[in-house]
Amino acid sequence: MPATELFVTTNGKVGGLELLTPTGEQGLVYSHLQDWITAQLKRKIPVKDISASVLVKGIKQWSVFEQKKAGKMIRTVFKIT
Repeated sequence: MPATELFVTTNGKVGGLELLTPTGEQGLVYSHLQDWITAQLKRKIPVKDISASVLVKGIKQWSVFEQKKAGKMIRTVFKIT
């Protein structure tokens, strides 16, 4: 299933889950989400799936990953189509 990288903003919490809203901008498109994960692991960048702790407004299927870059936690959001 293709996965499109999305840029999002945080809009507080809903039912204990963090609400993310897409900004309208899209990043790279991967033929499968596993392609992105494999690329991160080859670079020795561990990623953690946090999809169960967030909601993405207006998207039916999503995946959210968290990774540490330059001492900061970076979230990467994907729309699964």
